Amino acid sequence: MLKHEELTDQVIGAAIEVHRELGPGLLESAYQACLCRELSLRDVRFEQQVPLPVEYKGLKLDCGYEMDLLVADTVVVELKAVKDHHDVFDAQLLTYMKLARKSVGLLLNFHVSVLRNGLRRKIL
Repeated sequence: MLKHEELTDQVIGAAIEVHRELGPGLLESAYQACLCRELSLRDVRFEQQVPLPVEYKGLKLDCGYEMDLLVADTVVVELKAVKDHHDVFDAQLLTYMKLARKSVGLLLNFHVSVLRNGLRRKIL
């Protein structure tokens, strides 16, 4: 099984390839579809639109939250295609990681000229 550093490196590499091919300016759904294709081509196991219940005082509540991607049951990946980064995006990723009980997450914003400027890696 791959370590989380190797998994995040693989996801980042796949995201860079998608960004090189498409550039900025598309909808998040297009980037997600293409990133999933790229991960499949690289034999990286993932799930998309993974339901994320909110657990409150011992009760799991279906509030409609979903993780964009969960890679190898280890890395939470949240995708964005927005002009401006807001701190709430980081908070959202961290909250998803806590709810999913995963210690590693990536926030990928494709609406940038160079993907490295839209990348954030979080560890709990």
